[in-house]
Amino acid sequence: MYSQKVMDHFMNPRNMGEIEDADGVGLVGNPKCGDIMKMYLKIENDVIVDAKFKTFGCGAAVATSSISTEMIKGKTIEEALKITNEAVAEALDGLPPQKMHCSNLAEEAIKAAIEDYRKRKGITGNNQNSFESCQGCCKKCEDVHDDFHEEE
Repeated sequence: MYSQKVMDHFMNPRNMGEIEDADGVGLVGNPKCGDIMKMYLKIENDVIVDAKFKTFGCGAAVATSSISTEMIKGKTIEEALKITNEAVAEALDGLPPQKMHCSNLAEEAIKAAIEDYRKRKGITGNNQNSFESCQGCCKKCEDVHDDFHEEE
């Protein structure tokens, strides 16, 4: 059911914890499955120098949180905003269809943390990659759950 990479990131999560003086913090969740992700970012000169997470949820939620922090470290904000849920799932060598909502949460946590950073810095604008511009979670999580449950 799960790839070796998913199991590795679940059993040995990278970057778990919090950053006390984080520059941006994003909290996202899915009420249907109960998964909650909180992502912390440390940003210097528009580059994400550190990323940590706390996740309450299933093994896939922990694994997607772990891999997504690895994916954004060292990237600019703009590069991190381009990371999609598909890229997160691919980096884990795939996820079962019923667990794709976890990769959505990882993408959304990144965007929420960056949006928080921008708000703290007073940075505004019409950025199409902005978490706020899609008014929250873009209903991706619910769409994935609804699609999955319709197939049952």
